[in-house]
Amino acid sequence: MRPVTMTPIGIFHTDSKQIPRHWAISDVKGDIVIDEKYKDGLKDIQTGQKIIVIFHFHQSPPFESCHLIQKPWHREKEMGVFSICSPLRPNPIGLSVLKVLEVKGNVVSVVHADMVDGTPVLDIKPYTPGDFKE
Repeated sequence: MRPVTMTPIGIFHTDSKQIPRHWAISDVKGDIVIDEKYKDGLKDIQTGQKIIVIFHFHQSPPFESCHLIQKPWHREKEMGVFSICSPLRPNPIGLSVLKVLEVKGNVVSVVHADMVDGTPVLDIKPYTPGDFKE
């Protein structure tokens, strides 16, 4: 298998120092500053829509096998890493569903963020819950 490499498309910035552990409980606002070479890819992102932001947990420590089972702070039992939203993962990739407040040039202003200032953004995708079929 060949190595997987990713390059951030931008950086998330926020003035908030209190970052919730999950986007679903967050009111944190911030800006995703997209690299100029990707700016045209923001075409058709609209104020008020939800987007999926995929990012790198750049402050997480290296993953070790002892982290396969973790006890979330809000749960009473230990759980497997793939069944929880812990930032301590084999591949430190996060996913948030954010609401777009504004798009201006290469900056996407959002709310409901659970990323710290300086978080590398890997991708943005549309949030399309109606597309799911069983």
